[in-house]
Amino acid sequence: MSNPFDMQSACPSQMRVQRAGEGIAPAPSGVSSGPFLVQMLLSSRTDGEMTAMRIFAPPGVVTHWHSHPRGQLLFVIDGVGYAQRDGGQRVEIRAGDCVWFAPGERHWHGAAPSSPFSYISIQPVLGDSAVDWMEPLNSGDRLP
Repeated sequence: MSNPFDMQSACPSQMRVQRAGEGIAPAPSGVSSGPFLVQMLLSSRTDGEMTAMRIFAPPGVVTHWHSHPRGQLLFVIDGVGYAQRDGGQRVEIRAGDCVWFAPGERHWHGAAPSSPFSYISIQPVLGDSAVDWMEPLNSGDRLP
């Protein structure tokens, strides 16, 4: 799978073990302010199934605006980052924090300028998709 965001047709039909470090690949261009790494943990295009990935973002790299048709759960593993919903306040998030974005809620998240940032992202599939990518952040949205 050259693009880690290319989803499989369905989740595995039986138990599967993915070893630490397996399947780590660069994220595709056009989804963030800079390069980051993705470890796809669970992949599907089937309605109602889950997708899950681990993200490794270097300092200052943030996603473009995006939304998820059935919502998104982020669990911060390491580092310091930020998350913001459209029209809301930018919130600092740290290891151990959990963030929920409601279905269709336009938002972004990413690493603080001085810290790498890794998290687990879980989102269900609706209509053959788990994410709708939008435009990059503008200068007024950028981190300090």
